[in-house]
Amino acid sequence: MDRKARGLNNYLNGVAAEDCVERLYCDAGAKVLKRRWRSKSGEVDLIFQLGTMFIFVEVKKAKDFAAAASRLSDRQMQRIAAAAEEFCASTPLGMEANIRIDVALVNDTSDSQIIENVSL
Repeated sequence: MDRKARGLNNYLNGVAAEDCVERLYCDAGAKVLKRRWRSKSGEVDLIFQLGTMFIFVEVKKAKDFAAAASRLSDRQMQRIAAAAEEFCASTPLGMEANIRIDVALVNDTSDSQIIENVSL
């Protein structure tokens, strides 16, 4: 597979993983606000609102959960936290908003594992 085809395949796999995770959160009563939201600090895969809380989700897909988790770096999580602050600042609640940062791991069979309230 050439580089362009591999890139397209990775993109489509990422979108499919995000779709699976979005359904899980929506089934739990959350409302999707943004997909692949970009800020000066970085990109957040999914942003939901559940009641008065904003949930920022980083989705990682790999063969298994351990491999997916290994693709997450401290630096990336710091960028997501900074992007979350930027998002909140753009809302009426501002920095008073309740937030949570989650990581969603998706394996090759589209099973998902959600790690809620990841600490930096």
